[in-house]
Amino acid sequence: MTPEKLDFFFPFIVFFYGLILLVVLETPALVKIGEERLGAVFQQMSRHRGLAWACFFIGGLWSFQNVYLTL
Repeated sequence: MTPEKLDFFFPFIVFFYGLILLVVLETPALVKIGEERLGAVFQQMSRHRGLAWACFFIGGLWSFQNVYLTL
C-alpha cells in the first residue's frame, strides 16, 4: 500500500472508529447490555467518550476534505 492510499483511507478509519464507539456508548439499549455483561470494561470504555466524539468529528471533516479534494 502506497503512502498516498494510506493517507486517503486513514481518516475513514478514524471516522468509523468514532462512529462505532459512539453508537455503543450513546444507545441506551447497548449501554444497559454493556453495563450488565462487561462491568468494569464498559466503564473504562465509557471514559473514552470524548475521544470517540473527537474521532467522529475530526475524522468526518478530514474524510470530507479528502473526498472533496479528489473530485
